[in-house]
This record gives sequence, C-alpha cells and structure tokens, in this order.
Amino acid sequence: MAIVSLLDTDLYKITMQAAVHKNFFSVPVKYKYTNRTKALSLNKEAIAWLKPQILALGDLRYSSDEIEFLKTNYGYLPAEFFAFLKDFKLDPEKEITLINEDDPENFGLEIAGTWVQTIPYEIPLLSLISEAYFKFVDVNWNLDGQFELAYEKCKTLISNGCAFSEFGTRRRRSFETQKIVLEGLLKCANDNPDLKHFFLGTSNVYFAKQLGLTATGTVAHEWMMGIAAIHNDYINANKLAMDYWIKTVGSDHAGLALTDTFGTEAFLRHFVPPYSDYYIGVRQDSGDPEQYAKLIAAHFYEKLGLPKYSKSVCFSDALNVEKCLRYKKTAEALGLKVTFGIGTCMTNDFKNSPPLNIVIKLLEADGNHAIKISDNIGKNMGDPATVKRVKQELGYIEKDWEEDETKRWK
Repeated sequence: MAIVSLLDTDLYKITMQAAVHKNFFSVPVKYKYTNRTKALSLNKEAIAWLKPQILALGDLRYSSDEIEFLKTNYGYLPAEFFAFLKDFKLDPEKEITLINEDDPENFGLEIAGTWVQTIPYEIPLLSLISEAYFKFVDVNWNLDGQFELAYEKCKTLISNGCAFSEFGTRRRRSFETQKIVLEGLLKCANDNPDLKHFFLGTSNVYFAKQLGLTATGTVAHEWMMGIAAIHNDYINANKLAMDYWIKTVGSDHAGLALTDTFGTEAFLRHFVPPYSDYYIGVRQDSGDPEQYAKLIAAHFYEKLGLPKYSKSVCFSDALNVEKCLRYKKTAEALGLKVTFGIGTCMTNDFKNSPPLNIVIKLLEADGNHAIKISDNIGKNMGDPATVKRVKQELGYIEKDWEEDETKRWK
C-alpha cells in the first residue's frame, strides 16, 4: 500500500488532533476535496487504483514504537491523547464518500465524522490522489536527477543563510519521490557541516523518524476555521483558537501563529500580549509576502515595541528557491528572523509535468459552515453567503495576489 504508517503525515495534523481530542472530542465535521487545477483530472484507471488505497487506510495502527517516538519528541501533548492513539483507527468505508467515480473530470470526495476521528485524513488522501494522477495520467516522467536537484536547492539555500524545512507531503509526486528528495537535502546538509543548521527538517513525521530529522509545524487553517464555526463567533475566533491551543500545548510550545485564516489584519487585533509573547513568530501563507513582512514588522516593532530580530516569520506559500532569497532579504531588512517551509517545489518539481493544486478543507463543524478568507481572494473557501457576512463583520479589505491558482509554482 502507498501509505505505510499513520505517521506519514504533517506534524500539525497530530498536534491539532491532540488539541481536538482535548477540547472538541465529540464535535461532528465535514471536509470537501477541491481540485483547483481543473484541466488536470484523474482518469478511470487512477480512480480504480485510488479506491483500495483509501480503504487500506483503515488497516493502519500506531505501533508502540511510533507512540513512544511521539511521547519522546512531543511530550508536551496531553498524556490522554497518547493513550487514545493506542487504539486509534480510521474507518474510511464509513467516513469517506467518493463523488462522481465514473466521471473522472468531476471526481470528488467528502469526509464526515467526529473531528478527532477524521482530522488525519487530509494529508494521506491528498498524497494518494497526487500519486494516482502521476501513475496513470501524467506518466511521462521518472525520478532521474531528483536527488541531485534537491541537493542543489539545499546548497543554494543554506549557502545564502536561508533556514528551511521541507513541507511537501500533501502534493508529493509519490512516497518514493519525497524520500529521495529528503535524502538529497540531508546529504547536502551533512556535506556542509558549518551550514547544516539551516536545514531545519521536514513536516513529515514518518520521514523525520526514519531519517533522524526534526519534524516541524504547529497549526493549520483548519484549527481557526473549526473553532469559528463551532462558536459561530468570527470577531473572537482567532483569540479563542489561541486560547484553546495554549491550553493544550502550553505557552512554551505555542510555536508559529498562522495569521491569515480570516485576514491578517483581523488576527493582529488579538495578537497582543500575552499571546504575542507566547508565539515565537508568525507563518505567512497567502497574499503578497513582502507586504505581509512589512505589516508584521510594523505590528511587532512599532505597535508592540518589541526589539528587532526578536520575532520570526516563516514563509510557506508557493515557494521556490528564488522567492526564498528575495523574501529573506526583504524580511531581514525589516528586523525579522526568517525561515521557510518549502513544499511542492521540493517534492513535485519535474520539467513539463506540473503538480496538481489540490486541497481538502473543512466544510462544516458542529453543523455550521466553516470558511476560509485568507489574504488573497483566490483562496476564499466555503459557503459564499457566510464568507460575505464574515467579511462585513470583520471589515475585511479585498486583496488579490496571484489569483490564478493553477500556476502557483511557476
């Protein structure tokens, strides 16, 4: 089977599952799959391969060794959560509904169940869909040169002082591709011991365990989306999300704040002490990265009066090496420490063979619509009437940045 472990996911899905387990154990949710690259669709062969792969997710269990690994490295998560994982299993036959199986161009899927039970699905499902596409639709490629390409990207990044993590699980070309890429990155880091610290690790917990890397990541938009929907309170949603998060992981492990779920300006209204003290910085995931850096620097250093270089910004939106070099220069000049989470450009970078732009987003929580606004109109998601209402409530100002979601990594 293509997914070999429940650890083959991003760290933040596990940390968020712990927070959901503690705070929202019985809340029902729904998720929806969206292919933003409509011209790149599966075929019948791809769907036929995909179906048993999805069902096989129900056979996975956490081993005692894997749970011990999580306890050792993320012991700040509640003990009750680790006990929960011992018997945890997915039930895809019950929780996943495939849509338009016989109409590949309009293929879709939905996930429904309790939040704590269904939150792990997003990453393995996306990676399986991507792998299916490149197994049966776009097949004019091979893995030749992927190790070397990753090595050279790493060399350029660390030579220029760009601290980065690999974030590419969800849209990887295949499990094997990600493995080769990480091996290339690690070889480059080991070949340059004075610069090795700039390679921060990977968001993938399985590969972190297998290769002795650090797993990185804290929280996704899903966290804010779910809490806003459950409380039906968008004015205070960001504050509530931070409160629940810190209640779960502790103030020493708050990590990076994701600011753009309902627009960064709305988030910053609540991002004042003590919250701004707990979090080491912020993650940028939509909108104009350089304008974002200016906004964040002004908030930290002008409004809050913090010393320069005391806070970090992690850029993670549709990056490539060239963008990293440019954003680093801009952000450091503003007094920000800089890191990068580089995803699809690492694990699905092939000539004349573009990646899919696919997402699975929370659709409902506790019977209410879940939405995402972001800092870019092209990333608005969810019930249009709710999106419109929340924008009015928050005084949201429309922004447009690389709206063509089919060309994000070009």
